[in-house]
Amino acid sequence: MAISLGMIVMLIAIATGDGLREKIRSKISGFKGHVQITNYDANNSDGSVIPIDKNQKFYPSFSNIEGIKNVQVYANQVGLIRTKTDFEGIIFKGVSSDYDWTFFKEYLISGNLPNFNQKRTRDILLSSTVVNRLKLQLNDTINATFFKSNTNKLPSNRKLVIVGIYDTGFLEFDKNMMIGDIRQVQRLNKWKSNEVGGFEIILENFDDLSLKGNEIYREIDSTLDATTIAAKYPALFEWIELFDNNTWFIIVIMILVAGINMITALLVLILERIPMVGVLKSLGSSNWSIRKIFLYNASYLIFIGLFWGNLAGLTLLFIQKYGGFITLDPATYYVSEVPVSINLLSIVLLNIGTLIVCFVMLIIPSIIITKIEPSKSIKFA
Repeated sequence: MAISLGMIVMLIAIATGDGLREKIRSKISGFKGHVQITNYDANNSDGSVIPIDKNQKFYPSFSNIEGIKNVQVYANQVGLIRTKTDFEGIIFKGVSSDYDWTFFKEYLISGNLPNFNQKRTRDILLSSTVVNRLKLQLNDTINATFFKSNTNKLPSNRKLVIVGIYDTGFLEFDKNMMIGDIRQVQRLNKWKSNEVGGFEIILENFDDLSLKGNEIYREIDSTLDATTIAAKYPALFEWIELFDNNTWFIIVIMILVAGINMITALLVLILERIPMVGVLKSLGSSNWSIRKIFLYNASYLIFIGLFWGNLAGLTLLFIQKYGGFITLDPATYYVSEVPVSINLLSIVLLNIGTLIVCFVMLIIPSIIITKIEPSKSIKFA
């Protein structure tokens, strides 16, 4: 029971920790890309101030760097949406036909994605958070006001159409991010068709973020800067890294608890069979051969515990993965339900590690067998 419960807790800790980390990372990169290429003096601005020429040697693809899935242009513009009774500040993210919609397809809850196969379109994606706050609906035409970087210029108004509503549960971005046509931003800023706010790089593997970020930085011009999302949102990623520390702490504690319980069980087995040990020694059995009998028996108990622990733990994880019964507050955890990531390799390594550690811990108490003297143990019987 101790090993089974320990295995259940460890499986849940690993699967939910990995799931939460992967989900949050994928949501941030879905909104911002893995690496952003911008002008040096525009890094900390949500609005695109100084444009970049789209005709770069790395666009539409990096020829010298592998592991890059997509390079896409974007431009941001700060503004607000006005209704008769309310208003909401937004960041209008303009994108083009090269944009990878995989992320928003997953979280699209109503309507369709914007269509860029025509001239400058008024189609936009808006989050359910903003839609509900302003009491809007799908296909509504909204009035948006955009502010220029130069305060001497009057703001510009645009009528846009909500063609799709998304809900990622990541309120940090859902509360103000609106996705639409980059040509709208270019017209607002009086930019040319080849001028954009920056480039977003989508990687094939998030684990290569730091490495690819450095490679990309070396490939671009000296007037540009490449910033990874980990560098752009350090506090958030430091919080995510705490999941690993918590997971390792739980694993160590659970293995220690299971090991101590197995040591106790083995000691009880040995003490109950002191006369048997004495008889075996008197018949010529070596200490090691007798110790192996108890170690084999204890290992059998460990295997039984691992089997039932894996069965129960994986059952609970699959129920949560496909049922989503345990929910979370998205304002705190950036997800609406506990995410689960089941990695077969991690499960196998966890079982092997638990088995080895518990077995090694059992070798020490089995030394007590070498202290048993046949004459006294048989006499005691």
